[in-house]
Amino acid sequence: MSRAINLNLTKDEVKAAVLKHKAAISAIEPLFPRGTRVVLKNSDDAAAMRRTLKAQIIDGPVLRTPLRTVR
Repeated sequence: MSRAINLNLTKDEVKAAVLKHKAAISAIEPLFPRGTRVVLKNSDDAAAMRRTLKAQIIDGPVLRTPLRTVR
C-alpha cells in the first residue's frame, strides 16, 4: 500500500488531522488547483489516515507541483 494520499483539504487541515491522530508526515505538497498530497512515514499511519479521511480522498489523476526546482 502506498504511503501517499491525495486529499481535497488544505495543507493546514491535513496537518491538523495528521497531528490529531499522532501520525508522522514524510512530505506534503499542494495540488493544483486545490488539494494536498501527503506522504506518511509508514504504511500503518497511511492506512489509518485513509480510514479517517476517506470522504476527502481524491480519486483519479491529480496535477502535482514540483517540490524543488531543477537547475
